[in-house]
Amino acid sequence: MRKDYEIEIRWTAFPLHPNTSEEGLALEELFADRSVDIDQMMARLKQVANEVGLPLGERKKTYNSRLAQELGKWAESKGKGDEFHNAVFRAYFVDGKNIGSIPELVDLAKSVDLPGKEAQKVLETRAFKEAVDLDWSRAYAMGVTAVPTFVINNQAVVGAQPYEVLEELMKVNDVKKRDPNS
Repeated sequence: MRKDYEIEIRWTAFPLHPNTSEEGLALEELFADRSVDIDQMMARLKQVANEVGLPLGERKKTYNSRLAQELGKWAESKGKGDEFHNAVFRAYFVDGKNIGSIPELVDLAKSVDLPGKEAQKVLETRAFKEAVDLDWSRAYAMGVTAVPTFVINNQAVVGAQPYEVLEELMKVNDVKKRDPNS
């Protein structure tokens, strides 16, 4: 979208399963109180990911993303937000890594050329806790219930969507298309 439209992307943290312990939770446990066919749900997710060109592995657990969100805010302040968010996405959705683990997060920060010692300190001191708290409040106020959610002018599109759906969101909100020759 950024390549084709004059938009600014702002990542907003959202509390997805915020009570999950650091060790994570098996998907079977997460959905135990609901009648969810996990294999069918994952197959659908894989299909949508394939349609939009996103890699997706065989994830068996969910992990608490709170610390990853806090470190993401720090990465944004260092001009490495997109790189870090993409590294976390890959670690979680492709490799099934525990993004609630401080050592894992420090490694992810280093993988995008952020200083590991500083990342460790940011996580230990919870330096970006307030920034994430503000994002969570904003998400609740906007009625966000799932990720990803794309919002322009208070109009939202929820879930991984085909490019054409997001392009329609741009068009109905009069977002200017970039000149392909510039």
